[in-house]
Amino acid sequence: MSQKIMAMVEQAAMKTEVPQFDIGDTVDVHTKIQEGNKERIQVFSGVVIARNGSGTRSMFVVRRIVAGEGVERKFPVHSPRIERIEVKRRSVVRRAKLYFLRERSGKAVRLKERRI
Repeated sequence: MSQKIMAMVEQAAMKTEVPQFDIGDTVDVHTKIQEGNKERIQVFSGVVIARNGSGTRSMFVVRRIVAGEGVERKFPVHSPRIERIEVKRRSVVRRAKLYFLRERSGKAVRLKERRI
């Protein structure tokens, strides 16, 4: 009984339109940022290196290189703070988690593009 109630509560909080993206895809995440009493949209673009969870608890990790330093950020898929997620490029990967990219730099970070 409680599982059904939890599922109904989660269904109300889930977004209806979430783009299909996988590990290794390069995405732009448009996030709402609150600065004082103003709100603006900030874009965080990078490679999706991990996904976990299900339902409203699903999360994904995006990694990018800023000034020679690797920056990772974890986002909830169904967060109201996320305006939209744009898939820029799809890549061929053979792993569920791309944590090995953390030790690589330069051209070694590149992933092969998936042809559709």
